[in-house]
This record gives sequence, structure tokens and C-alpha cells, in this order.
Amino acid sequence: MTREKRSDRPTNKPLGPIPAGFSGIDGELAIGGRKASELVEEAGRTPLFVYSRDLLDARVAQLRAALPERLAIHYAVKANPWRPVIEHMAGLVDGFDIASGGELAMVRTAGIDPALVSFAGPGKRDEELEAAIAAGVTLNCESEGEAARALAIAERLGTAPRMAIRVNPSFELRGSGMKMGGGAKPFGIDQDRVPALAKHLIAAGADWRGLHIFTGSQALDADAIIETQGNVLNLADQLAEEIGTPLPKLNMGGGLGIPYFAGDEPLDLVKVGAALAARFENLPENLADTALCIELGRYLVGEAGVYLTRIVDRKTSHGETYLVTDGGLHHQLAASGNFGTVVRRNYPVAIASHFGAEPTEEVNVVGCLCTPLDRLADKALLPHANVGDLVAVFCAGAYGASASPAAFLGQGPAAELLV
Repeated sequence: MTREKRSDRPTNKPLGPIPAGFSGIDGELAIGGRKASELVEEAGRTPLFVYSRDLLDARVAQLRAALPERLAIHYAVKANPWRPVIEHMAGLVDGFDIASGGELAMVRTAGIDPALVSFAGPGKRDEELEAAIAAGVTLNCESEGEAARALAIAERLGTAPRMAIRVNPSFELRGSGMKMGGGAKPFGIDQDRVPALAKHLIAAGADWRGLHIFTGSQALDADAIIETQGNVLNLADQLAEEIGTPLPKLNMGGGLGIPYFAGDEPLDLVKVGAALAARFENLPENLADTALCIELGRYLVGEAGVYLTRIVDRKTSHGETYLVTDGGLHHQLAASGNFGTVVRRNYPVAIASHFGAEPTEEVNVVGCLCTPLDRLADKALLPHANVGDLVAVFCAGAYGASASPAAFLGQGPAAELLV
């Protein structure tokens, strides 16, 4: 017996939700109060990343309003290391977190005070350690071996290095997109070995800067984040007790996610902030005077960015319509589904040239690369678009330009604007 094919069953795949704060002018997507076509004209070409100052400002303002005043906000530079973005964030946040010597050079070029910078990441080279120690950056040590190398370099330089320990906790952040704690990990030092190393660093004359406990990223579940932040504070208290000295600073990590896909709901930030405020009212003695901070990357900049790419061809194959653009995975690896996702889902995508128009057709939006992996939207319901129209991929402010293979097939980087 054969099953009848249902021709009325929808075949389209839903698009992710367009972030709040975007509107249209004369039927065209506007970013920072300017039409997409005007921004492309200013940049002189597509593809183009556009980042909105207003949305960056608004996101930090939301955090300040929701989170306890005592909690400092650090920007994780890896999310978007473009210099104008770093310079703009310098007027909004309290500190910066880097993950390489290259990012150290970037923040220094942008005029950031090294005293406001912490340096995490496994595999730090000796030259990176030396540059950070000489500049006065806080090192978040990822192993006993790294700590030994850092102490030896500092002795040669004749300085007391600023040193913290990145902890690999026994717990993880439930529902996080990337788990950075719990079990065997290349990140940090297993929590049971932290007290001995901390005592060694203090005895060796290091400027002891406390702990960095980062458990995961891209979580949308407020309850999971609240649970993890509570576990982080409990562990920090326990480790401070075992070290035998109050904790000078605690980087509580980040983990706050943004909606990328259909069905994703925005994080309840107010709920997270209220729970933290309640915890901060009853901190143990070991944390009473601890400088507390949270480390955020994509949550600060992700929704403030848009990737604009122009349609260069419109074609049909076996009854399916393809909009071929001059962009693709070489700038938007994550949107193509090739940056850690198991099942490809559509990012928020719109026809920028006809923003707000009713969808009239099912299309596939693809890039210009000679690979079937180069997809920006599959079977998406969108307004009719022709050659020359602009396509917008949202949530492009984080892990876009710097996390994608721009050199693939000789395509080169996209242009970037901060408006």
C-alpha cells in the first residue's frame, strides 16, 4: 500500500526572527536611520557588514538596567574585533577579554588601557605571554605549564605578572550552544587543582587577580543561566576558602544567547538580573569585596549587525528558484550552517530592497562559491526579488567577518561600516 503524497503540505523552511530595532524607509531596510542602498553606495561595494551604534548602545543600556550595578560588563573581543566596534564598545563597557596576541594588538591599537584587559585561551605562545605581561594585562592561566612559563617570563622582565586562573568546573551550562566546562576540556584547570596553583602563584609574587569560570555560551534559558551563575558563585566561594584568601576578582563568564532560528525566544534578562541581585545581597565573606564581572560577546554585538549581499543571478532548477548572491559562507559561515550546527536552519533573512513586503515565493538564497555548502536560506518564503536587489542576513554582528573563511576561492573580505 503506498502513501498518497500530500501536495498541500508546506515545503518552506521558516526564517529566524528579525531582531528588534530594524525598520524600513520607503519600503527599504534601514540601519541606523539610513537605507541599505545608501550604505552600500557609501561603502562602494557589496557584500557589506553594517553595525548599528544605536543597537549597541541599547543592548548595553538594557544590561545596565537589568543586572546588579555591582556587576561589571566585559566585552569578549573575539565576537567582533573590528577596530571601530572595539573603539565604540570602549565607551560602553568596563573591560575587555581577549583570546590571542593578535587581539591584544587590536585592543592596544584601539587605545584600550591594558589594565582593563584579561587574556584567556589555551595554547598561549611565549611571545604572547611576554607581550601581555609587559603590557600589564591579566593572564587567565589555562594550565600549570602555562603558569610556570608566565612566571619565568615575568622574572626575566623583572615584573610581577597579573595572573588569574581559568577554572574548568565540574558543572556545565545546560542548553548552551558550546559547552566550555564540565568533564575533560582543553579549557582551564580542573577545579580540584586550582587551590594548589593559586597558592603557588601568590607565593611566587604574582599579582593575584582571582578566577575565571566560563561554562558555556549561547543559552536562551534563563533558569539554566541562573542555576549556572549560582553554581559559579558557590564554586568561587569554595575555592577561595581552600586558597585561604578572599577572592580579589571573579569573571563569571557569559553564556547569554540571542535568537537565531524560528522558535527561539529571547532570553528573559530581567529574570536573570533579579536572581543575581538576590544572590549578591547574601554573598559569603570570601566574595564580599570581590570585583564581579560578566563576559559577553555575541549578546552585545550579534543583533546589531546586518550582512548585505546583492543578487547577481536568478535561476530555476528542477522547479526550484535560486537567488544567487555575491556573498556567502566566506563571510557568513554560521548562517550557512557550517559553524557547529548539526541540522541547518535558516537565520533571519529578508529582501532588504523590499523590506516589509509580503512574501510571495519560495526561494533558496545561495552564495557565489563553487560548493553546495554555500547556502544562506533554504526554501524560504520571501518577497519577489530580482537581480540587483539586496538581501539582508541579520544577527551578523558576531562571528561573521572574522570567523568565516574570507580567503576561500580568492573572494576576499567584505566591506564593513559602523553607522
